[in-house]
Amino acid sequence: MMTSIRALGMVLFLLFAVVANAQERPWGDALKGSGNYDDFEKPQRCASCHKDFARQYEQAMMSQAYTHSWDEIEYFKLAVPHGKKDPKFDPVQEGCNGCHAPLAFIAGDVPPPKPFTGSRADESVSCDICHTITGSGEEPPFNFSYTIEAGKTKLGNRDGLVSPHHETRKHDFTVSPELCGSCHNEKNPWDLWVKSTHLEWKEGPYSKEGQRCQDCHMPAAPGRNSMMSKEHADIAQHLFTGAHSPARLAGAVELSVFPDIREIVPGETMKITVACFNHKVGHKIPSGSVEERQLWLTVTAIDAEGKVYHLPVDKKGFEGEEYTISSNELAFQDMGYMMDIPDFKGLPRDALPYEGDRVFRMAYFDPEDRMTIAQWNTARFGTDYRIGPRETKLETYTWKLPDNLPLGKVRVVAEMQYRRLIKSVGEYLGVPAEEMKAEFINRAETQFETVDY
Repeated sequence: MMTSIRALGMVLFLLFAVVANAQERPWGDALKGSGNYDDFEKPQRCASCHKDFARQYEQAMMSQAYTHSWDEIEYFKLAVPHGKKDPKFDPVQEGCNGCHAPLAFIAGDVPPPKPFTGSRADESVSCDICHTITGSGEEPPFNFSYTIEAGKTKLGNRDGLVSPHHETRKHDFTVSPELCGSCHNEKNPWDLWVKSTHLEWKEGPYSKEGQRCQDCHMPAAPGRNSMMSKEHADIAQHLFTGAHSPARLAGAVELSVFPDIREIVPGETMKITVACFNHKVGHKIPSGSVEERQLWLTVTAIDAEGKVYHLPVDKKGFEGEEYTISSNELAFQDMGYMMDIPDFKGLPRDALPYEGDRVFRMAYFDPEDRMTIAQWNTARFGTDYRIGPRETKLETYTWKLPDNLPLGKVRVVAEMQYRRLIKSVGEYLGVPAEEMKAEFINRAETQFETVDY
């Protein structure tokens, strides 16, 4: 009996020790300086056995989270100088690395050396980071709240896998959306959710049906985990496609367009409606870096002689709607303070081909109530006019036809496009043109006829 009690006591002691150890692991800001670069495997080492995963990962933004051109420019031209000028933002500019360059953050190497100078910060979100994350110190997870245990044990989605190089263990957190939320949710110094992709998914229909982030961004296919493993029917592909993938963007929103009349006399007024249905994205669109991204709808009419007429969207009258209709008024004046440019007047807010288009966005405003692209400097949000998962937004266009409009068929074209970065900002900061490229989302067309009764 006494032996059994001692055995039970030893089991409880070990259990409590494990729990205490898990609780003692640092997360968030406490991760800074908690380890060393050498604690983690280099991606090249992983690639020697996991060749297919390595090639997929190299093309994904996970491998470029620190070295990608816009991230580098935003960090070193805006965030770092702002942190040095205002101590309130110094922890913020350091914390960027918790997600963009976690090896450097854990090593206490912040700000890291600039990209492509030979630092291991260039590894960005490496294989060994995700496969040694053990949980989150926050619920919901946000701001690099992951706990991590570097070492020879790699965590994944299967039991019973044997590797000649490391231990392998199935871990529920590795396959959970909360792993993604550790970095794809972010709060800023004003306690605002300036990034909330995981939360948007969690509040939407897909989470309630059991669809995880990984099911879309790491789709399963037959294959092998490594060169020496056996075939499995459901290998999670390490594609991580998202806003930088034209294939992921194309068709993300379904468009339909129709007029309220099929025959009309020139000089009369008609209404055209466009239905925009988010049937593909499991969170709001745009998501992530909402402050700098643009999703816009352009409607044009082409008469029988080929002349093009741009149709401005009808106003709905909700508060803050002016920020959801394209305009070239000046904005982003807070960049002047960050870059130490006195009397900086700002940059064209939308810099789109037409003014009067519908822009699906949630504007971010700085402490002086000016529109900003700096999520860390955001004191309030404008109206959230993004398109939620499985949501349909109807946009109308009232058009008084010119009296001299030629008789015949008139084509109406609705086209939706997306930019990852506002063009005026990118051009001013010297961002490569590829980052500001207008990406095609979808297109729909209808027609009516002008007649002479």
